[in-house]
Amino acid sequence: MWGSLPTFFYSWRLPRHGVNETLEAVINAELAGAGFDLVELRTAGSGTQRLFEIRIERRDGVGVTVDDCARMSRLLEARLDAGGLVPEHYVLQVSSPGDRLLRSPAEWRRFVGQWVSVLAPEHGGRFEARVFAVEGDDAVAVVTLEQDGRRRDVPLAKVKEARLAFRI
Repeated sequence: MWGSLPTFFYSWRLPRHGVNETLEAVINAELAGAGFDLVELRTAGSGTQRLFEIRIERRDGVGVTVDDCARMSRLLEARLDAGGLVPEHYVLQVSSPGDRLLRSPAEWRRFVGQWVSVLAPEHGGRFEARVFAVEGDDAVAVVTLEQDGRRRDVPLAKVKEARLAFRI
């Protein structure tokens, strides 16, 4: 699309390229102090036309509200303005993660008992199941998924994509 700014995606659980680690540390520290976690940081634009999109999650597991986003936006804006980490003119957007990706074993453990949509080609392709348990350390973690009363173990290294699935 002509005139659009390039967008770069970043998640604290995946390797980052070209993202200022000091900025990341400041954002993480501010959010942690308020009981939130950084889920994703997206940056776009360049120079004085920078856009920072920040996805947050509450540590207590309660869903993120509009008031939470506004409060964290004010908190982060005050810190970013004082720190000289961003250009003088920028746009800051804070929101909930929405379609929640599961990337690390810690995230899988956090959502034990929840339904997930999993893409694991070597273990049945794409399917929905309930997270029953997560065993092992980060390097060799295995998730036990329950589907139709049956359980299966899937190494997290074999999961290509996983998202929280919402069931009614």
